[in-house]
Amino acid sequence: MKFKDIPVVDKELEKLYNKNKAPIVDLVTNQTNDPFKILVATILSARTKDQTTAFVVSKLFKKVNKYEDFRKLTVEEIEELIFPAGFYHTKAKHLKKLPDALDEIFDGRIPDTVEELCELPGVGRKTANLVVTLGFKKPAICVDVHVHRICNRLGLMKTKNPLETEMMLRKKLPIEYWEVWNSHLVSFGQTLCKPINPMCNTCPIHAYCNRVNVKTRLSLDPSKEKF
Repeated sequence: MKFKDIPVVDKELEKLYNKNKAPIVDLVTNQTNDPFKILVATILSARTKDQTTAFVVSKLFKKVNKYEDFRKLTVEEIEELIFPAGFYHTKAKHLKKLPDALDEIFDGRIPDTVEELCELPGVGRKTANLVVTLGFKKPAICVDVHVHRICNRLGLMKTKNPLETEMMLRKKLPIEYWEVWNSHLVSFGQTLCKPINPMCNTCPIHAYCNRVNVKTRLSLDPSKEKF
């Protein structure tokens, strides 16, 4: 796949996205349009299945509506609310520290840049980019394991880690796709382009996929035949 193929490929990915259940952070965005809740949902979603995150977010937001509410809860109470999210012990500690960090560094506002968001406890570039995109409708590129894996599997790039993938996308991906690229690829990665046993036979963009085309070329190469 080449970057010039992005328009046609993204149209197919958008169709899949619209057919499938949206990633949980997208749902929180649509339901609340609240940067604080988008930030919390994104923190909780790390290394956690969407179904689990949806359950945890629903439980948590019955007790927490604004960042100051975390001050009223102990770390143990936060742990109970966000269980069974992955790494819930660590995430509870970060959420408990969040009010003080927001007040001391940002005068109580949710920051709207990647660099500022990364100053908050438990927030890395993936989380920060997604909050900037969904919470503030500003251009940013969130690269998680799905985006990194699929961009390389398609042959769009050869990068070693999500940070390299993000930097490459910032250079070459047209800015009109920055907001949707993560959502479309996450949905695609959860349903068809899975890490193990991807469903290539039913994939609508298989003609653009380096993995599929390499396998086809090898099968047609007589030198690769086994006698």
